[in-house]
Amino acid sequence: MRRRLLIALTVFAALAVLAFAIPLSLTAATSRTQELVLGRSGDADRFATLADAAGSAGGVQALADEVARYHELYGENVLVVDARGAPIVNAGVEVSDPRIRAAVAAARRNQRPQQVDRLTPWSAPVVLIARPVGTGVQVNGAVVIEASTAAARTSIARVWAVIAVGGLGAMVVFVLLALVLSRWVLRPLAAMSNAVAELTATLPKPRGRAPITRNYGGPPEVRDLAESVDAMATAVADSVDAQHQLVADTAHAMRNPLAALMIRLDSLEYAVPGQASATFRGATAEVERLTALLDDLLELAVAQAPASFGTAVSTEERCDPAQVVADRIDAWASAFDDAGMRLTTVGRPSSATAVSSAPPNIGEGAGNHSAAAISSAALAQILDVALSNSCRYAGTGAHTVVAVSDEPGWVTVRVADDGQGVAPDELGKLTSRFFRGSAAAAGGTGLGLSIAQALAKAWGATLTVEAVRPHGLAVTVRVPAVAR
Repeated sequence: MRRRLLIALTVFAALAVLAFAIPLSLTAATSRTQELVLGRSGDADRFATLADAAGSAGGVQALADEVARYHELYGENVLVVDARGAPIVNAGVEVSDPRIRAAVAAARRNQRPQQVDRLTPWSAPVVLIARPVGTGVQVNGAVVIEASTAAARTSIARVWAVIAVGGLGAMVVFVLLALVLSRWVLRPLAAMSNAVAELTATLPKPRGRAPITRNYGGPPEVRDLAESVDAMATAVADSVDAQHQLVADTAHAMRNPLAALMIRLDSLEYAVPGQASATFRGATAEVERLTALLDDLLELAVAQAPASFGTAVSTEERCDPAQVVADRIDAWASAFDDAGMRLTTVGRPSSATAVSSAPPNIGEGAGNHSAAAISSAALAQILDVALSNSCRYAGTGAHTVVAVSDEPGWVTVRVADDGQGVAPDELGKLTSRFFRGSAAAAGGTGLGLSIAQALAKAWGATLTVEAVRPHGLAVTVRVPAVAR
């Protein structure tokens, strides 16, 4: 690929240099040609004026002397003829030359002088400059100068050589820059391509998933790199799915033995001696805790990989968030009462739910709300996690408010309490697996918010955890809104 890139850059550089050098060379040649033509045309006009004024033998001699000096000085031949075409003064011109005869005839007919072609280093050694003698009404003869182009051609060749050397130097600079640029650009690309190819070679072939196939353009090396990245992405996706499937399968496989163990422990409860009852109760609690942990792991696996379990989200499914909130308030009311806490809602009123004012920094405005692009079961499960954490950790006397609000394109459900909250440095860790706050009461597995976040992500929603001022914690779910 480096060779192809160098060729492309070199071609572009050559085109750029030629696009500058060729017009510059032609302009220089045109300028030097015009300089020669203008100079010799002025000389021819001067000789024509002298010839027109040479009415006597003395005038002809003066013209002949002037032509002779010009011939000696510039080494160029000059011919002056009368109205009949007979030579008056001839300084080295071959009168029988057809080109001379044609130029004299054209000048005697008072025709416009022929355009001199742009000179080049390989142009003819002389050009003819012809002028009529007399006025435009009466032509009394003609003047023809065989102008030498040697000096002009040498000057043009010298300028062209300078331009060529400059263009060659520019090409050398461009090639060096192309070498440095290609090495700088392609070295990491080549290293990455080799590393990806080596890694891809060690990955297992995709299973249960169609490989990613795209028609890539560009150089073969880039296409190979893109295909290797696609293969690696497919293998990584398979690995993640396999990991989720392993967690789900393990959790599901262990539930039945644990259920059987729980039944056996229940059947042994009345046969356990008194001195071993404390140990028996501890073992039963640990089995229940392990069962709850496996249930949470199974829910997390399902939430993170719903398609693997045949529960892929539906783009047409929606729910009324206010109604889901009202249902969850009813379900959790008794638990909050037992915990010595208050649970209220702010949003569209429901006949089954009492509405009260929220404390500062907690409540939201009321009103009619858009439908949410999420299933009622998924939103209810997310709210259950938030309400369970608030009921368990906010503390006695705390006030929890569930608020529903709208913004363009989104429906927001917020569960906020004015309880003890968590330390500021622990806020960002609450959605991590198995993390529990340092001030959290005993119990729980640390998977609830992870499950809620995975569910929200599966439905295109976002879940955030933030502190409430002056104290407390809020869990906010923003769900895409849909038209009713």
